[in-house]
Amino acid sequence: MTIDNLEYNTEREHLIIPEYGRHMQKMINYAKSRETKEERIKIAKAIIAVMGNMQPHLRDVPDFQHKLWDQLFIMSNFELDADSPYEKPTKEIYEVRPDPLKYPQNFPKYRFYGNNIKTMIDVANTWEDGELKEALTYTIANHMKKCFLNWNKDTVEDDVIYGHLYELSGGKINLKNSEEDLSDANSLMRSKTKFSNNTNSNNKKGGHFKKNASNNNNRQRKRF
Repeated sequence: MTIDNLEYNTEREHLIIPEYGRHMQKMINYAKSRETKEERIKIAKAIIAVMGNMQPHLRDVPDFQHKLWDQLFIMSNFELDADSPYEKPTKEIYEVRPDPLKYPQNFPKYRFYGNNIKTMIDVANTWEDGELKEALTYTIANHMKKCFLNWNKDTVEDDVIYGHLYELSGGKINLKNSEEDLSDANSLMRSKTKFSNNTNSNNKKGGHFKKNASNNNNRQRKRF
């Protein structure tokens, strides 16, 4: 038995769209090699029909045929000279890279607080002084303390939070001389643990509760 004709994936042609498989790529390469345009169009339409049968779940998608023809030209490396019922895609369009997205780092020095905290602080700066602003300010400070404890499990002094709040607010919110203390670190972390434990216990008891409920319903039914 000869093994001279065996093909290995490392030696095979690169698949542009692997989802369609190597046989589909060979069919497209065959269509590119045909001499007459009529023959290339005929083979291209047959290939489109096979591609549509391979993805029946997309038949109801708008412009399904348009997508198949675009994929056909993409897999031919834009070298298939055949007429299309749609505008032919160009290689330059698919090689254009989108502009990189900017990561919203408003204060990279204190990443553990998250961007929402900075947004809340900016909103608090626009409020007039009063009870509502004071309540919002202490709510933000408590949430900052909770975020700090999630990042660092050790305890944190309120003065540290007040200092960070003063810095992030641009010096507009100053609680450094405040006589009111923030929530205790244990209570902040306990609320999170208590919620997770209640969720787990409810999941464990869910089946037993349903079972008892069904038994009670059976007892209440009238038997004739």
